[in-house]
Amino acid sequence: RERIEQKVAWFHGESDSVSGAPRILADLRADGEVISPKTLAKMMRRLGLRGICPKRWRSTTIIDSVDAYPPDAVNRAWDTGALNAVWIGDITYLRTWQGWLYLATVIDAHSRRVIGWAVDERMRADLVEDALQMAITLRGERPAKVVFHADRDTQYASEQISRFADENGITRSMGRTGVCWDNAMAESFFATLKTEFYYRRVWSTKNGAKVAVGDWIEDRYNRRRRHSAIGHISPVEFEMQHCNQTADLQQAA
Repeated sequence: RERIEQKVAWFHGESDSVSGAPRILADLRADGEVISPKTLAKMMRRLGLRGICPKRWRSTTIIDSVDAYPPDAVNRAWDTGALNAVWIGDITYLRTWQGWLYLATVIDAHSRRVIGWAVDERMRADLVEDALQMAITLRGERPAKVVFHADRDTQYASEQISRFADENGITRSMGRTGVCWDNAMAESFFATLKTEFYYRRVWSTKNGAKVAVGDWIEDRYNRRRRHSAIGHISPVEFEMQHCNQTADLQQAA
């Protein structure tokens, strides 16, 4: 029991003290330990270790009545079983002592990996375009149809983003105004970012926040954080397994 308790404490600390019992259980089993979920939960309570849960969501969508809204091509069916089929986009606010920053992200709905992101002091369409351009560059060759789903923020509905999507073969999709479930995957990621990382620190400078957020996305979230929706592995590991399985099937055929 002492050996397992030491591992539980280490895995909890290695997660920046945010992992709850389900992720710690996955860590233990990956390390060769056999333990039941109830036993682990009791052990964590005895050790005074707890996971961190997101706060309640609230809408921050800003719309413009003159913007053009494409239809919802996703209808909350985010994961179609393939990479680069559906990308999810959104913008969130980040406060620092020097003022506000704005983070735009692009998430692959199958792997939950953040494949594009951009941080700026102004919430303009350029912010969205930079995040999309990063995703396009990272993915390289893509299927004939990639759906990019977002809420009705004026940046996503702008002529600039509409033109950029057309030029790059991307199909735009939007949910309803103020309905968080229509863009739930993006909202869930932002809740994780802020609860597990951003709100737990003091940000005195904008530059420091920009660098740290980028590091957290690429290192912690994409490569090390276990995600329950993809079998308690990281998004990058999930994509590697997916690509290997696809290659094996093609070779067998």
